[in-house]
Amino acid sequence: MCGIVAYMGQADAKQVMLTGLARLEYRGYDSAGLALIQADESMHAAASSSSAEASEVKRRRTSCGHRIKVVKTAGKVSTLSTACERDSETSGTLGIAHTRWATHGPPNDVNAHPHLSTDGSLAVVHNGIIENFRALRSELIRKGYTMRSETDTELIAHLISDIRSKQWMPLEEAVRQALSQVQGAFGIAVLAADEPHKLVGARKGSPLILGIGDDEYLLASDASAVIERTRRVAYLNDGELVCITRDAGYQIKTLENVKLIREVQELQMSLHEIQKGSFKHFMLKEIAEQPEVLENAMRGRLLAENDCDVNLGGLMAVMPRLVAASRILIVACGTSWHAGLLGEYLIETLARVPVEVEYASEFRYRRPLLFEEDVVIAISQSGETADTIAALHLAKQHGCLCLGVCNTVGSSIARATDAGVYLHAGPEIGVASTKAFSAQILVLTLIAIKLGKERKALDTEQVRAKVRAMMALPDLLRRVLEQKETVLHMARVFKYASNFLYLGRGFNFPVALEGALKLKEISYIHAEGYPAAEMKHGPIALIDEFMPVVIIAPRSDPNYSKLQSNIEEVLARGGSVIAITEEDNDELDSRCEYVIKVPRTEEFLMPLLAVAPLQLMAYYIADMRKCNVDQPRNLAKSVTVE
Repeated sequence: MCGIVAYMGQADAKQVMLTGLARLEYRGYDSAGLALIQADESMHAAASSSSAEASEVKRRRTSCGHRIKVVKTAGKVSTLSTACERDSETSGTLGIAHTRWATHGPPNDVNAHPHLSTDGSLAVVHNGIIENFRALRSELIRKGYTMRSETDTELIAHLISDIRSKQWMPLEEAVRQALSQVQGAFGIAVLAADEPHKLVGARKGSPLILGIGDDEYLLASDASAVIERTRRVAYLNDGELVCITRDAGYQIKTLENVKLIREVQELQMSLHEIQKGSFKHFMLKEIAEQPEVLENAMRGRLLAENDCDVNLGGLMAVMPRLVAASRILIVACGTSWHAGLLGEYLIETLARVPVEVEYASEFRYRRPLLFEEDVVIAISQSGETADTIAALHLAKQHGCLCLGVCNTVGSSIARATDAGVYLHAGPEIGVASTKAFSAQILVLTLIAIKLGKERKALDTEQVRAKVRAMMALPDLLRRVLEQKETVLHMARVFKYASNFLYLGRGFNFPVALEGALKLKEISYIHAEGYPAAEMKHGPIALIDEFMPVVIIAPRSDPNYSKLQSNIEEVLARGGSVIAITEEDNDELDSRCEYVIKVPRTEEFLMPLLAVAPLQLMAYYIADMRKCNVDQPRNLAKSVTVE
């Protein structure tokens, strides 16, 4: 959701930033733009200028012979790149760039970032939402400032300019003072024409990292935008500011002006991980990667020797408190919430600990009852989900043990929690999550088994059986993915459907929710997931010959006979049934229009096999409908604002 790339170095800043913005496209956006610091040759022609021109030249002299060049457009980064090619004046070695996801004002050229101060001598890009923007806007208008756009971001440029107009001060100090007036979330990058060798960034609630290269620096919303230039990064925490200069390097401070020393870390990702390779879309690539993702998530954690065990190094320091917990709460949003719901079933079944799953967006506002004995698990692929971070802060205020399950090393959630487990799924570029969901389920399964063993809810033989079943999963999933031709044929039949219903019971109910979400996210077909037993409590009214119904019906499900009844009820009303069951179950073949067979496994592991064909079906239908699979409309990969 929005993306920032800023560059200071010796290379062509425009090209570096365009490349970085392209790497951030997966975050979701509707417009793009960049600003460059340039030498202003026109100031030398003042003597022959008209009086109006001379006045403008005089203003620019205060900018030490430099100006800010801005190019911005509605649409994709490729549109911005074309606009830059048409403009011969887009050179420079210091600049800021942005992809915008509209919050205040529609997506158009005017509302696109960067935004300038009134005199054009200062430029800002911004991720986040300024919550007191109406009050600030009214005050600035009262002072005589004219708003060119409908955005909240433009206010930041005017605030900084207003502070400097009263008394000149270094850019970083003016930024610091301006942000003290701002309520809400922000990640910003700022440059000023009168300090042409300085770049300032700051964050609160919206991620920002500093890339440190050879005689060059980058600011970016995430690591994918800097990996081609450097692996050395420093992560800014909430309430921090970084000032970068060509001669002195960088200095990180708090917004209260306290100097900090920050550890420089080495990125573990590689460039090929954020490239499509031979795949048509990132989503298809990420679906295909899931067997390896499971292997990576289990590597070093599943111990198959002797008595078998689960080793979760990230939780060892807090394991006694986790084992003693009387209640576990899981907070998450979207796909991660579906994983959390499955986590509830897993932990309650295998470890016999009460679990509650909460939408983070609701949890933070409903005055929940929290106790110091509680354990709160935050799940987020990006580790930057705004509502989930806010829910964590609330839990920490009540003294809860806070754990993180996320994919991005060094993310806000990873740094805010007391302990946690990384997914090791690798970068996920497609907006609709696939491999991260599977990795989340697997990690939650590991936690459930470990807790079950430590709490004596599982004996040694049960742990051994479950560990061995998990180790077989990657090869079983490879067999599932080999059925892509069957799923492709099925997608051709249903690509024009207007509605879908997904049904599952027990461990497979969250998979039904996730299958429905995937379809609606990328194909724009309305789809709903329900517990199969709830079909008669409303959704059955929708079923007719135009309503395909997906039913996850493994024979290993204790309620398999009831799922058969659901199938018959759908067929009696003319509906089409797509069933998912085991390879050795032929009972559904003659009754269902399509049956997808998956290998037999333990009941609690079936979701990891059942979800893959649903992901593939959503992908193929969306592709056939000519939808933008990797960047579906209105969606963002990392939801960093409310």
